[in-house]
Amino acid sequence: MSRLPFYLLTGFLLVAGIALSIHRHVQFEVPWVPGEQRQVWEIESQVTFSAQGGPVIVDMALPTHQQGFRILTENTASSGYGLSFLEDQRGRRAQWSIRQAVGAQQLYYSAQLLVTPDGRVPETPIPPLPRDIVWERPFDTAASQVIERAHQRSADSITFARELVRDFTGDRQGENARLLLTQFERTPLLVRLLNEAGVHAREVSGLLLEDGRRRQSLTSWLQVFDEDGGWVLFNPNTGEQGQPDNLLLWEDRGQAVLEVQGGNNSNVSFSMIQHNQPAAAAVRNQLADDTLLNFSIHSLPLEEQALFQTILLIPIGALVVVFLRVLVGIKTSGTFMPVLIALAFIQTSLITGLIGFLLVVSVGLVIRSYLSHLNLLLVARVSAVIITVIAIISIFSVLSYRFGLNAGLTITFFPMIILAWTIERMSILWEEEGPKEVLIQGGGSLLTAVLAYLAMNNPWVRHITFNFLGVQMILMALILLLGNYTGYRLLELRRFKPVTED
Repeated sequence: MSRLPFYLLTGFLLVAGIALSIHRHVQFEVPWVPGEQRQVWEIESQVTFSAQGGPVIVDMALPTHQQGFRILTENTASSGYGLSFLEDQRGRRAQWSIRQAVGAQQLYYSAQLLVTPDGRVPETPIPPLPRDIVWERPFDTAASQVIERAHQRSADSITFARELVRDFTGDRQGENARLLLTQFERTPLLVRLLNEAGVHAREVSGLLLEDGRRRQSLTSWLQVFDEDGGWVLFNPNTGEQGQPDNLLLWEDRGQAVLEVQGGNNSNVSFSMIQHNQPAAAAVRNQLADDTLLNFSIHSLPLEEQALFQTILLIPIGALVVVFLRVLVGIKTSGTFMPVLIALAFIQTSLITGLIGFLLVVSVGLVIRSYLSHLNLLLVARVSAVIITVIAIISIFSVLSYRFGLNAGLTITFFPMIILAWTIERMSILWEEEGPKEVLIQGGGSLLTAVLAYLAMNNPWVRHITFNFLGVQMILMALILLLGNYTGYRLLELRRFKPVTED
C-alpha cells in the first residue's frame, strides 16, 4: 500500500501549522517568548473652548494605524455630550455634540498606542492639485524664480521638494524666499509652491512624542507625493527628510485638526507618557477580533480562556507519552493515564502531587487486595474502589488541614476515576505478573508523568500552545510520524548486549 497519502497528510499539517504560527507572529505581532515587553504610549488630548449658549458641534481629527504605531484602546470623557467616531475622505474624526452649552468647556480624548517599528505604511489618497493659483505682485515673480531654481537642481518630485525646502532654511534662504515668508506662513507657502510646480503635496499635523511632556501642541509637516503614489515627510523648518521615530501623524489628510461650531477661543493640547507592558497584553485587543486566519481563544470569556490554557497542553503530554512508549519503550499503567496525572501535578505542584499519588495508590492497593477476597463482579469492584479513593482523598485532605499542611488540600485535583482504574489494573497485574511488573509499570507511569509535567508546565510551552493554535497541527504531524515507527525500541536493545560482548 502506498505511503504517499500519509506523507502528504503529515506534510500538510506541518506546513499549515508552521505557516499559521508565522502569520500570527508577523501579522498580529504575537511574541514567540513569554514576558517580552513592548513600548506603549498613553496620549491624552484636551479640547478647551468657550460655548456661546446654543448648540455646539466639536469635530477633531484622530490618529490612525500607521507606520510605527498601532492604536490599542481609545477613551473619551465628555459629560453631557453625544459622541460619534466618523471615518470618511477626511480620515478618522471624533464628533461631540450638545443641544445647549455655555461658558468654558473641556473635552478629553485619550489613546494607547503600541510602538510597532515594522508596521506597514497606510494607503493615503493623493491630494488633488488646485486648478488656479493666483499670486499678487511682486510675489508672483519671486515664486516663479524660487520654483525655477529648485527645478534646475532636481530630478523628480521628491528631490524637487527637498531643494525647495532647503531654499527656505539656513544660509540658502535668498531674497525671494524672505520676501514670500513676509506674506505667507512657511508650510502653506511650501505646499502652494509645490502645487504650482505640479507636485502633489499637503500640510499634515504631527505630535512629537516625549515621555512625561504636558500641554504640547501639534507641529506642521510637509507631505510630498512622488510619481508612484508613495509619500515622504519633510520638516519645513529644517529641511530634514523622513519621518522621525517619535513622530505620530495625528492628522494626515490636510484637514483642520479641530473645528468648533457654536464656540470660540478653541484650543487642543496634548499630554503623554511612555511605559512598557507585556507584549501579550499589548496585542490582546486585536487578538479578540477573530478572522479565518486569526482564529484564537482570546475571543472567549476569561474563565473559558483559563480552561483552554490547560486543555491545549494535553497534546504536549500526549507527544511525550508517544515518544517514551514508541521510541524508548517505557511501560505505563494505562495509555494516557500519565498525562492526566501530569495535569494534576500542574495544579498541586510536583512534590505534593508525587506524595499524594503514592499515598492514594498505596492505600488503595491494600484495600483492593481485601476486596479481591470478596469475589465481587468487575463493575461492583471498580465502583467500590472509586468510593475508596474518594474516602482516602477526603481523609488525607482533612488530616493535612488539621496539621496545617495546606498543600495537602490540592490532592483533590487528582482524577478520581483514573486513580481507581489505576489501582484496579495494578492489583490485577500484581496477581497475574507479580510485584516486579507492578513496579516496572508503576515506575514507568510516574516517570512519564513527571516528564510530561516538566514539558507541559514550561512557561514557553504554555505561551506557545495558547497563543499559536497552529502548533496543534505540528503536534498532530509529529505524533503521526512517531506512530508510523516500527523499529526497535531503545530499551529492547539490551537483548543484543551479549552479541556485542562476543
